[in-house]
Amino acid sequence: MSENQQTMEAAPVARKATDSKVGKPEMFRLGIALFGGILVLNCYLSRVFFSNAIDETARDFSALIGALILSMPIFFEAIRDLIKGKVHMNELVALALVAAFASKDYQTAGAVAFFMLITITIEKRTAIGAEAAIEAVVRLTPRLARRIVDGVEEEVDAFTDLKAGDVCRVRPGENFPADGVVTVGTSTVNQASITGESLPADKAVGDEVYAGTQNLTGLVEFRVTRIGSDTTLGKVRNLIADAERSKLPIMRMIDKYVGYYTPTILMIAGLVWFITMRIDRVIAVLVMSVPAAFVIATPSAVIAAIAAASRLGILIKDVSYIEQAARIGAIIFDKTGTLTEGKLAVARLEPAEGVELAELLELATSAEHHSNHPAAEAMRRLAREAKVEWREPQEYEEVAGLGVRATFDGKRCLVGRKTWLADEGIDLSALEASLTEAEHKGLSVVCVASDGKAWGWIGLSDAIRPVTAEAISQLKELGVDRCCMVTGDNERVAKAVAAQIGISEVAASCLPEQKETYVRKLKKTGKIVAVVGDGVNDAPALAAGDIGIAMGAFGSDIAVQSASVALMNNDLRRIPFLIGLARRTRVLTIQNFAVGLGFIVVGVYLATLGQVTPVGAALLHSVSSLMVIFNSARLVRSGEMLQETAPED
Repeated sequence: MSENQQTMEAAPVARKATDSKVGKPEMFRLGIALFGGILVLNCYLSRVFFSNAIDETARDFSALIGALILSMPIFFEAIRDLIKGKVHMNELVALALVAAFASKDYQTAGAVAFFMLITITIEKRTAIGAEAAIEAVVRLTPRLARRIVDGVEEEVDAFTDLKAGDVCRVRPGENFPADGVVTVGTSTVNQASITGESLPADKAVGDEVYAGTQNLTGLVEFRVTRIGSDTTLGKVRNLIADAERSKLPIMRMIDKYVGYYTPTILMIAGLVWFITMRIDRVIAVLVMSVPAAFVIATPSAVIAAIAAASRLGILIKDVSYIEQAARIGAIIFDKTGTLTEGKLAVARLEPAEGVELAELLELATSAEHHSNHPAAEAMRRLAREAKVEWREPQEYEEVAGLGVRATFDGKRCLVGRKTWLADEGIDLSALEASLTEAEHKGLSVVCVASDGKAWGWIGLSDAIRPVTAEAISQLKELGVDRCCMVTGDNERVAKAVAAQIGISEVAASCLPEQKETYVRKLKKTGKIVAVVGDGVNDAPALAAGDIGIAMGAFGSDIAVQSASVALMNNDLRRIPFLIGLARRTRVLTIQNFAVGLGFIVVGVYLATLGQVTPVGAALLHSVSSLMVIFNSARLVRSGEMLQETAPED
């Protein structure tokens, strides 16, 4: 194993400190539970098997020491909560233990403390599960990078020394230390940590690579584009951390009223003492009323759901969106780059009379010289293949959603939508027949004009994503009865694409603000509306929806920031999976609440009647917490089949 590979496995000092901080208290608490438990168990066993041989005082002393050892962490937690002005379940347990010690029932105190300590340890481990997952994500980025300077390889700190523009070398088996673009070599890269796709992706010169992904086969060099928290992996970590800090509405409601719970239980315990004068029943009531299972009902389900979604490359910014996703009734899709591949290719050149094919392509490519639109990229690719050179415009202006204006030798050139050129006074009547034919065939058309005259048009095609129709079908099976397409493309092209994938509602020729208006109009029908898009022009609509879903989170930062959910790949089947996962999370949360509340109500009732002993109450408390945790854990493996069948982009 190379030194760099060894470094990949080792976390930086800060991460080690975090891991230590997370793991040691739980292990220490577990060790105390086992040691104290042995002393309490010794008391029980000696009473059963050596009732006459061992003095009662010795047995009580063993139970007392064990109970004190087991109780101290609980007392410490309770005092710390009180100092902070908070009242949680630890205070009820502490009161129960005080009552047991006061009645000199050390065996009961020890047994109760043992079960409660084990339960608290399990719950602590569950609560920090997501934090551990975040640290695991961070550890994917190697600490050292092999930077190339003047042809010489040197090892530098990937977190402090690398900067955008540096060239780094990555060997087979190593992880990429930053985001970048391959400059030398070819390889296959395992991107499962980012995209959730099981199949590796082929990488060649010009392809993007991402921090934390693993180089599998070839030696490659890449130019760094983003480092640290700006990398795709850094964004993943931040999104997961933001989700973990957020709360579902029902969790916020519980936090609001939790302050009334403990006083109510104390009143019930006081009534039990007043009526029965039995301290054992009071202890059982206090232990049985500890709401641990109730408190972890939602967090355990949410953590499991976030883990399942993250594994498939679905990043949820706020857990409240899980509840929203479960109620989605309508979805609005952008077309280009969302329902289709977004990789436009020139399918047809139609010059006007007196204009050569090369002249049309040269003028259009020159006008689009500074544009990053997929249509401009497609024109440049064809121009390079045809050995057609383009010029730098003297003046350039991009009109959002419509086209571009450029000036060459004092002549104004327009490249864009047919309707826009018509509004600008360009006569397109001579091209009308061929334009109509192209649109009927599903081509996206870009018209070209210079010096007030039409020069022709360029037809572009865009392949529909292989799983689009399947995803739309799955959404309809889930009861999402309104699947809509909103696009800037013309109506004929939009309807041709919609017919192939099973979408009946289409809004075409929409500018970004018109897309936003469409979203707000649909929201007024009372449905929860999700918007799916991938580009800058989709950002207003994504922000306007109840839930915005950004496709391919490597893409537009503006789209990702405007969205509620980011998909790290372009598999549309992740969307029906997200809705199904959200609905299962809601069902499991309700089940967990029922288990937690049922155990408390029935347990307190039986404890009041003397049917449940303090030790039995502690055991039942542990059982209820474990039932909730195991029930929530069923979500973790959701989507495994989808991961195995992920299509190649």
